[in-house]
Amino acid sequence: MGEVIETVWVPARDGVKLAARLWLPDDARFQPVPAILEYIPYRRRDRTRLRDESMHPRFAEVGYAAIRVDMRGTGDSDGVMLDEYTHQEINDGFDVIEWIAKQPWCDGSVGMFGKSWGAYSSFQVAALQPSALKAIAPVMGTDDRWLEDVHYYGGVLNNDNFWWGSVMQLLNALPPDPKIVGYERWKDMWKQRLEAMTFWTTQWLEHQTRDHMWRRGSISENYSDINIPVYFFGGWADLFRDTPFRIAENLTCPVKILMGPWAHLYPHEAVPSPQMDFPAELIRFFDHWLKGIDNGIMDEPKLRFWLNDSQPPSPARRESKGCWVEEDSWPSENVTARSFWLNSEHLGGEPKSGSLMTVCTPQYFGSTGGDMCSFAIPGDMPDDCRLDSGGALSFRGDWLDSPLAILGQPVLRLKLSADKELAFVSAVLVDEAPTGEQSLISRGFCNLTHRDSDTEPSRVIPGEEVEVSVQLYGIGYRIAAGHRLLLHLGSTYWPILWPSPEPVTLKLCCGESSLTIPIRRNTKDSLPRELTAPLPWKRNATQIGEGKLERSWKINHATGEHESRLYVVGGTFGPSGRTKLNETGTEFGDTTERIYRIAANNPLSAQASMQQETQFDRPDWSFRIETYSSMCATVDEFVIDATVECFDGKELFHSVEWKHRIPRQWT
Repeated sequence: MGEVIETVWVPARDGVKLAARLWLPDDARFQPVPAILEYIPYRRRDRTRLRDESMHPRFAEVGYAAIRVDMRGTGDSDGVMLDEYTHQEINDGFDVIEWIAKQPWCDGSVGMFGKSWGAYSSFQVAALQPSALKAIAPVMGTDDRWLEDVHYYGGVLNNDNFWWGSVMQLLNALPPDPKIVGYERWKDMWKQRLEAMTFWTTQWLEHQTRDHMWRRGSISENYSDINIPVYFFGGWADLFRDTPFRIAENLTCPVKILMGPWAHLYPHEAVPSPQMDFPAELIRFFDHWLKGIDNGIMDEPKLRFWLNDSQPPSPARRESKGCWVEEDSWPSENVTARSFWLNSEHLGGEPKSGSLMTVCTPQYFGSTGGDMCSFAIPGDMPDDCRLDSGGALSFRGDWLDSPLAILGQPVLRLKLSADKELAFVSAVLVDEAPTGEQSLISRGFCNLTHRDSDTEPSRVIPGEEVEVSVQLYGIGYRIAAGHRLLLHLGSTYWPILWPSPEPVTLKLCCGESSLTIPIRRNTKDSLPRELTAPLPWKRNATQIGEGKLERSWKINHATGEHESRLYVVGGTFGPSGRTKLNETGTEFGDTTERIYRIAANNPLSAQASMQQETQFDRPDWSFRIETYSSMCATVDEFVIDATVECFDGKELFHSVEWKHRIPRQWT
């Protein structure tokens, strides 16, 4: 069975101790083995405990020491967390690897993996080149924080900047477990965290250009810093869809890519299906690089992509139809660029000059977009784009005589003008069926103030024609014969993007703008190696409260207000209900309500709000945290308010209120 150690303490160079859970194979203390590290801030003892147990015991069963470490200031670790991806955090990760390599149960070789924040930390720690780190497997993260994080899309402020900051507002307020850190000190540790806490949404919003903050932790600044093998896992329903193409093209170390149809979940629990046995694939990779086993994994094609097939749109999709294809390198000889010209309401093979076309989309354009980063919560994937099409400037291609496979990053080159100094363009690429249904393929955005530079933007000169490039997000998609391509252009995209301060009218030059799509030719592909289905694992927990999910889009016809609402009882990312962890006896659950509101013709009516509550209970320990945050804007400022109240049992332990007004510079 091996050995499971609930808590080991890993020292950082400044003496701060990080809490970790450790799984050891039989006899590892006498016969050292390689180690596999997951290093994230999401509380190994409770909030990710069940997920951890779907992977780390598997690693120990096949001869790895598996270790799951809470970052500084999170879980039961000492210290405070002041932001994501800080130099301190990454230096701590370096120290963790150096410590692991020196333990009597480790043979000196370490592999690292993780999803989302764990993917960032894998990339960023690897860039420091600790000698013991031999290979990494980032899952759904990015090499470039400005281009592909949750803050700005194409230079446009993303509402996930508000949402994710609000999520971290709650997570940063969680205390350590007194059973681990000691009943005499847990409240002091909690107070230290709470007094150091800030509302991260505001500090991200203060950086509206690609400055030092976004370059920090972006390995794209110097790809040569990564000199060990990388196996990247991603999903087309996830946010990070361009990173695999960039790293395949720019990293010089051995690279493997696997992109499925998945939302922001590990591939063995992912939706839409098909799922795969992610721990088994990870073991194959680390067996090769940490144990020196010649298992053929690096002889296989380096890149594997799922091609989504045409399907009716569904915001609650559970299954994706399609197939796997493989490529030996990127760019691929199998993929060629094909251009379509934006003629008068038509995507044509040849440019046809014509009059100017104008568009001023209503502020709620984008209402069918779901979430940019799906967690497979029912309703968070894109809906039928017809619901938005009435306000867009639309261009239709010809009906296809044969399937058309897209693999890569479409690019839109536009010649246009705007009538306001702050403006952006949204582009939505659609698969239109003969029945009229419109399924999202990909989308992209461009803040026109960033048309020449993300580091030194400049305001738009109203009426001046400019040429801009809009890169749509990477995708693998096969449009069925009898369908056609459709492109929607808009000047808004709510509630995914925060609106410009005034309604914007764009004027497009017909016949002088084009859409370039990477087309994968039909090849006689050999059948890719079969990916095995996930193994079942025991969830050592009891559901003691029912989950609940409400997701709606409402229109108040008396006021003209449009409201998008998400209400979840259970966990931050789904209606899991209240849970009791059987081993520790801890019961916990969250309640979240997120609301976005806007009026059809008034961008300054935009409002975002979020309320959260979490309750933890055990006979020896009980606390509750309530948070609230809101955001609106004037022409010149963003206005953000937030509160946190923490209760030890029924007594108020700590409260804080923040009020921020942040200059509106470029968005």
